[in-house]
Amino acid sequence: MEGGLFMSFNLNVLVGNSSALVAGLLLTCLATLLALMVGIIGAVILQVLRSYPSLISRGLTEAYICFFRTTPEMVLIFWAYFCMPIALGWQVSGLAAGSVTLGLVAAAYLAEILRSGIESVPKGQIEAGQSLGLHKFPLWYRIILPQAVTVMVAPFINYLTELIKNTTLLAAIGVGELAFVAYNMGAQTFRYFEFITAIGIGYFALIFPISMLAHYLEQRKLRVVHA
Repeated sequence: MEGGLFMSFNLNVLVGNSSALVAGLLLTCLATLLALMVGIIGAVILQVLRSYPSLISRGLTEAYICFFRTTPEMVLIFWAYFCMPIALGWQVSGLAAGSVTLGLVAAAYLAEILRSGIESVPKGQIEAGQSLGLHKFPLWYRIILPQAVTVMVAPFINYLTELIKNTTLLAAIGVGELAFVAYNMGAQTFRYFEFITAIGIGYFALIFPISMLAHYLEQRKLRVVHA
């Protein structure tokens, strides 16, 4: 009976520590934003390198994508935080090491999303634009990108949900994001049930609408294709 009372959900515990949870949520959003910025910039660079006719640039690009898509994020985060200061002499904060590492991983996935979007544009339309005398820049922003973006939006948003979930890995190197705060508060108050349940609900409330948006955009694209 005492165990049941101990495990009963006590909302006052969460209310009393709400400021710490909000701070953790804000740090989670910051880590996601930093990783997303690194990922987008990296994906564009990878796509540019892949577009060069040089076999070396293409090979290096494919090697990068293969490496970061197959190596566990946790291993990469640990290496960046614990091993990089030893190997390269660069001492960085947990937030910087974790966010940039997640961003480098995101670049590999987003580069594939970018590639699939660009390759979805019919070559005939590109050739038609070239025959009309359009130079490379107007060809991209008038013909290629508007069509590629419609294909990329849904998988991009889907990956964003994965990126948000991956920020919980930063707790392993002491970054005070939402999961880390919940674990600490649970340890201090012995109320793991409340805190772990709360962040589970919090992540669901954050990610579920984004997932539904991606699903809606995907269905909308399919209806347009079959119309």
